[in-house]
Amino acid sequence: MSTPKTINVQEFINSHKLSSTQILLLVLCFLIVAIDGFDLASIGFIAPAIKAEWGTTPAQLAPLFGSGLFGLMLGALIIGPLADRFGRKAILIFSVVFFAVASLLSAFSPDLTVLIVLRFMTGVGLGGAMPSAVTLTSEYCPEGRRSFLVTLMFCGFTLGSALGGVVASQIVADYGWRSVLVIGGVLPLLLAPVLWRLLPESLRFLVMKGGQDQRIVSVLHRIEPSVDLTNATFTGAEKPHGSPVLQLFETDLWRGTLLLWATFFMGLVVIYLLSNWLPTIINNSGLSLQAAALITAMFQIGGTVGSVSLGRLMDKFNPYHVLAFSYASGGVFVFLIGLSSELPWLMTLAIFGAGFSGSGSQVGANALAAAYYPTASRATGVAWANAVGRLGAVSGSMLGGVMLSMGLSFPTIFALTAIPGIIAGASMFAVGLTRRRAVPVAVAA
Repeated sequence: MSTPKTINVQEFINSHKLSSTQILLLVLCFLIVAIDGFDLASIGFIAPAIKAEWGTTPAQLAPLFGSGLFGLMLGALIIGPLADRFGRKAILIFSVVFFAVASLLSAFSPDLTVLIVLRFMTGVGLGGAMPSAVTLTSEYCPEGRRSFLVTLMFCGFTLGSALGGVVASQIVADYGWRSVLVIGGVLPLLLAPVLWRLLPESLRFLVMKGGQDQRIVSVLHRIEPSVDLTNATFTGAEKPHGSPVLQLFETDLWRGTLLLWATFFMGLVVIYLLSNWLPTIINNSGLSLQAAALITAMFQIGGTVGSVSLGRLMDKFNPYHVLAFSYASGGVFVFLIGLSSELPWLMTLAIFGAGFSGSGSQVGANALAAAYYPTASRATGVAWANAVGRLGAVSGSMLGGVMLSMGLSFPTIFALTAIPGIIAGASMFAVGLTRRRAVPVAVAA
């Protein structure tokens, strides 16, 4: 007769090599955020074709861009807590199908008003999918490699965003702008049944839910088929108590929650200001549009390289200190952009550095947020931090236009843009001070 044993599911994951099941989960979540990136970026690439077909003005198109961001924010606020109640897998697949259908319907919009509404609905689905993907990935990673693996998965977003531009440039001329939205809807619909069949539910969520031992055994055997789990009981997550939203403001979390929100807000102010306005500002400084586009591309390249690099550093050193230094460094690089108007090579390096430090830190912050909160409120914590960040994204998009309309000089624009990056670094450092342990890399129970 087998001796009863107690197994902590996170320690089980830590003690075994990365399995094909975990790699598959990383790939599937990578594809989800890649499609997210494709859908979010595609509207910017097809906007000129929409303008040409319907004869709209830039002012009339502005709500089209804003509706997606506000949808992202609402989706994160509403759908995020549902993943803590009904499971990461179910809510993730629901979100994927939701934004897929909305994107597909967008392709058949008869006018701009309908398109704006459907892009808002697409954003709602996207806002629910991304935090759930981050949370699920985090909960299947060994603690010693968690930050690296989560940031690697999140690089799918950058790849998907770039792919949106490539696809649009190839098919809009022949098949029209609607074809891009059709692709953005069909791809996630094809992915949804694959997710249902192959994606495992979070082990920590199953432990927290209780009464799921057979499902837990099934998943653990997928990770290590030879292990004997007869008469085993499972631990690794505390039982939920109250609303997951209210849990964010419990005694040991509320300070860190507010500071994380400040970090996400300030970080995305910088990222969206640079992403939306950098080509225009550089072009106004005297460089050609082609040169401005090529130099701006270094921001995305730097962000991708920075995400993976910072993820590795977060696994080796205090993650709060790594991100605090990186955010602040991003602010310094943004300031340097303003001093490089006469030196294109320096501008290119500074923009790469701003992407590496600023954009890379933002991806790392998602991994850290997943590690900061306990299982019962993890998806909510990640989602609400992203929702507050979207307010920063909207603010950054608007601030760029305001500064240009004020006629501020090239150095002044970037000196002001650097300030939110420095604040994000200070906020992240303060988050670390709220934690009792010096290096809280492990995910809370």
